[in-house]
Amino acid sequence: MSPTLICLGNPLLDLQVDTTPEYLAKYSLKSNDAILVEAATNDPKMAIFNEVANMPEVKFVAGGAAQNSARGAAYILGANEVGYFGSVGNDQFSAKLAEENAAAGVVSLYQVQQDIGTGKCAALITGHDRSLVTDLGAANHFTPEHLEKHWDQVEAAKLFYIGGFHLTVSPAAIVKLGKHAKETGKPFVMNLSAPFIPQFFKDALKECLPYATIVIANESEAAAYAESFGLTCETTDLESIAKQIVGDDANKTVIFTHGLEPTVVTTATGSTSYEVHPLEKSKIVDTNGAGDAFAGGFMAGLAQGKALETCVDMGQWLASLSIQEVGASYPKEKFTYTKA
Repeated sequence: MSPTLICLGNPLLDLQVDTTPEYLAKYSLKSNDAILVEAATNDPKMAIFNEVANMPEVKFVAGGAAQNSARGAAYILGANEVGYFGSVGNDQFSAKLAEENAAAGVVSLYQVQQDIGTGKCAALITGHDRSLVTDLGAANHFTPEHLEKHWDQVEAAKLFYIGGFHLTVSPAAIVKLGKHAKETGKPFVMNLSAPFIPQFFKDALKECLPYATIVIANESEAAAYAESFGLTCETTDLESIAKQIVGDDANKTVIFTHGLEPTVVTTATGSTSYEVHPLEKSKIVDTNGAGDAFAGGFMAGLAQGKALETCVDMGQWLASLSIQEVGASYPKEKFTYTKA
């Protein structure tokens, strides 16, 4: 059986640890941000991975934003309904990632690099904020040719989800999937994923965004987009930003999440706000990955043919479950979605 939903992103092994503002300051990091580093550049921040790996409280989690969302969608849809494309190394870390995917019911469609290690992400948690430092490693070497090898899976899928981080890797692969989606009328969902995507990968975003029928972002990503693309509005005015992205395209929807603030959903006909699922503060364990969980729940609803309002509610429901877990994870117990 072929997966209904195909996801494309950068598979990473997450190294998650609680840390201090002083540790962030040591490497000039922001408390709620995401950056890329490369071993080849001799960036001093590369030392973070070894330091974090040896911290007593470190937790290793199968990660990568789109892979987190894929596992979230599978939590709702069940086994073999979600397939995930990405590039990994031939090492123990990729074996761990594949094992986690299998346990979650996700079909791993990895491109395996023989001489490059699996990518990793240090998630440095301070309170409810997280600073992500990522070395893409093998994830940076995905090619469109790998899609071609599994094109039967692409053709059998009913919808697609693209993690914005993949814009730094292979815009050509995104365009390849986007063209297929456009030709066949399948939903094509893109997540901006981090402020640096519209800031520093504007050309790749401009190339791929026209294929997106749905765009998902949080408030900081929306602000970065507005600034980078010179939109005529305040960067805090989410509704105005969304309207300018949608324009007069009747086939495009923009969804902006905003933490505990209402989620703003905008189409060519107007905007609607949806309150988030309330959760007692004492139940919040870790907000890292909440956005990925929202996307996973939303995509599951879309795969089931639910109304847009219900898809948003499913995203908020899954996010509320995820933030009660450590990392971008989901409960071991299987809860069934019921509309609030």
